[in-house]
Amino acid sequence: MSAQDSPDTEHEGLAAVTDDLPPEEMLYELADLFRIFGDSTRIKILFAMLDRELCVSDIADSLSLSQSTVSHQLRVLKNAKLVKFRRDGKSIFYSLDDDHIRTILNMGMEHLEE
Repeated sequence: MSAQDSPDTEHEGLAAVTDDLPPEEMLYELADLFRIFGDSTRIKILFAMLDRELCVSDIADSLSLSQSTVSHQLRVLKNAKLVKFRRDGKSIFYSLDDDHIRTILNMGMEHLEE
């Protein structure tokens, strides 16, 4: 048995895995983030806003969804900090919160296309 295969070396390798894990709270937050991405309606809404800002009615019309469905999903996305909004008079326009969201969507698509 070589030193590389010794129980002590194996134990050290397992300890390194544990040491490399993010804090438990961060893992829960990451799981929640991916849960938000786990709904196809929310994914459609995010893709609709990939390169533009849209109001609720534009999103609803383009995706054949009700305005109440879109509003509800936008609230979930806004609470998760995936979308932001700006008010222009009486209109509210939504867009992706930052380039990280665009990157996540694009990387997911690239993974599926491999």
